[in-house]
Amino acid sequence: MKNQYVHGYNEFETTRLNDQASTLNSILHHDSIYRRYSKVLEIGCGVGAQTEILCRNNPDIRLTSIDISAESIKIAEKRCHNLGIGNVEFIQADIFNLPFDKNSFDHVFICFVLEHLTDPVKALLNIKPILKSSGSLTVIEGDHGSAYFHPDSKYAQATIDCLVKLQAMKGGNSLIGRTLYPLLRKTGFSNISVSPRMIYADAGRPEMVDGFTKKTFIAMVEGIKNDAIKEKFIDEKTWKRGISELKESSKDTGTFCYTFFKAVAYK
Repeated sequence: MKNQYVHGYNEFETTRLNDQASTLNSILHHDSIYRRYSKVLEIGCGVGAQTEILCRNNPDIRLTSIDISAESIKIAEKRCHNLGIGNVEFIQADIFNLPFDKNSFDHVFICFVLEHLTDPVKALLNIKPILKSSGSLTVIEGDHGSAYFHPDSKYAQATIDCLVKLQAMKGGNSLIGRTLYPLLRKTGFSNISVSPRMIYADAGRPEMVDGFTKKTFIAMVEGIKNDAIKEKFIDEKTWKRGISELKESSKDTGTFCYTFFKAVAYK
């Protein structure tokens, strides 16, 4: 999965992930609550941005967090240690080769991971055996096709389209949010519930403009500039105009809207 991660592994991306997690915490995780002493597995913990939230929301769970990147695991471990978070253990592991026995966990949590996989169906099928009977799975994904903004700009849209194309080229799907329900049905999960979590930002919500429009979404698009130009999805002149016009959505007269999807299902 590591070489398929379109956003890369660097300090810029670490900062973006942290900004994203803190900005979206109340929207995505106000209901990420588990019973005391539950055994929970977080798959694809990255630098620990979501891990911190899960642990703070659930101080009495026993959390195991895995990621394929050894570098990310080290960052996540240091982060939680510095914050005094002690109810989590980190393991370097691959979603397609999970090192756990059957019926090991009460719950599995997976956030912003399926979009990067060439075979999300196989990944979901691989998760099922390690869940206990009637255990739950939580999946959160975005959908770049849900991005709307003002002022409208075909050049700004072209930069977003570059991200969609680049992720598809790497085998992922940045439009996966809309498919969570059929994916979970196809893989045999039951009692599936999907809830859209809409983000809306304008000058009246400066914290969302700064935390999401600027530091999460636009930063995410800007991060793939070199690859987009290298793959000839766009030329540099069009890219510069597109990013400039996308940034208009973060100004006083601009607006930005995006939807995440959160699914909960049971084994």
